[in-house]
Amino acid sequence: MHFQLAWRNVWRNPRRTTVILIAVIIGVWSMIFLNSLSRGFLVDLEENGIATLTGHIQILAPRYHQDPVVDNRIEQTAEVRRLLQAELPPGSVWAARVCVNAIASNARHSSGVTLVGIEPDKEARLSFIGGAVSRGEYLAPDDDIGILVGQALLDKFETKLGNKLVLMSQDTGRQIGSRAFRIRGVFRTQLEFTEKQYVFVVLPAAQKMLKMDGAVSQYAVLLPDSEMVDTVAGRLQQAAPDDLEVWTWKELLPLVKAYLGMMDGFIFIWNLVVFVAMGFGLVNTVLMAVYERMREFGLLKALGMRPGRILQDVLIEGFYLLSLGLVIGNVLGFVSVWALAQTGIDLSAVAAGSEYFGISRVVYPVLAAKDVIMADVTVFVLGLLVSAYPALKAARFTPVEALGRT
Repeated sequence: MHFQLAWRNVWRNPRRTTVILIAVIIGVWSMIFLNSLSRGFLVDLEENGIATLTGHIQILAPRYHQDPVVDNRIEQTAEVRRLLQAELPPGSVWAARVCVNAIASNARHSSGVTLVGIEPDKEARLSFIGGAVSRGEYLAPDDDIGILVGQALLDKFETKLGNKLVLMSQDTGRQIGSRAFRIRGVFRTQLEFTEKQYVFVVLPAAQKMLKMDGAVSQYAVLLPDSEMVDTVAGRLQQAAPDDLEVWTWKELLPLVKAYLGMMDGFIFIWNLVVFVAMGFGLVNTVLMAVYERMREFGLLKALGMRPGRILQDVLIEGFYLLSLGLVIGNVLGFVSVWALAQTGIDLSAVAAGSEYFGISRVVYPVLAAKDVIMADVTVFVLGLLVSAYPALKAARFTPVEALGRT
């Protein structure tokens, strides 16, 4: 009976009820939608960082992270390969790389780049390059003179597929090693910086050019589950030779880790701000309804209804308003996120600024269950708390005071 009466009381003034419902719906929708956008930015930032030659874990020679030159190289490659085969969980992918700074040049232009020597078959499953080749062909394992370059670098050098590109870098003898390569393929990425920065050749070609005699710069690992990073890294560090270092992507990308750490707090604060704006409307609406029905509450008290029952009835009305607003707000939020996820947000107009933070030119919203739960719980729990104020006012009216109101 109390629930039936509360439902009828909610719709006594349809216009007022509709206004507060719209406020709750917009509040819930904005929480879900904007939270998904924020989460999308960070997921994109994390995925770009891991895919752009970082992986989940890297094994490096001492000082290589601070100074990526051929002097800081890994020579005990057989030992590291045995370690990775023994310690990595099933489904993991790993590959050796040579990764040093170099100069790329042709007849017209020259530019600083990062030379990356890769194992093509393994690297295709480990980083972005496997699915990024848009023109030409991917490197074959035995292609000693082939090179992959980014579209932005190709445009900058005013060259094309099949042309030669000369790379120069310091070799292990502290001399300048150079070699001419032929452009086999062109890759495209979400970040133009990546297209300008990296060039790829096969691992033996890079080792030969730099006189590394089988040594490598790093081993990169991609795990089947990112939650395993800390556990696996700790195991590798214990079993690795003392003169090697094990780094996780969180250590290699400290800015991304900091952003991810702040996200949950940012979402909670945003939800709280939206609720405060919505809560004032909720309190005002329920309080107006209470004062309009003061004589009714006085009559009910005079007939013997306890204050707790009146408090309960008003809270049930608030419960109906919040529940209906949450259902509609969630549906609209899910539909909005789904619609935007089809096309994403095109940031091409501000690409220079977004790339500074490592964000792609197109960002897609990501709907996380914990963000939806946080938004719904915030609205529902705090909504009932603010509804308690007008409910307490109604419960405290005396019959004489209430019936005396005109």
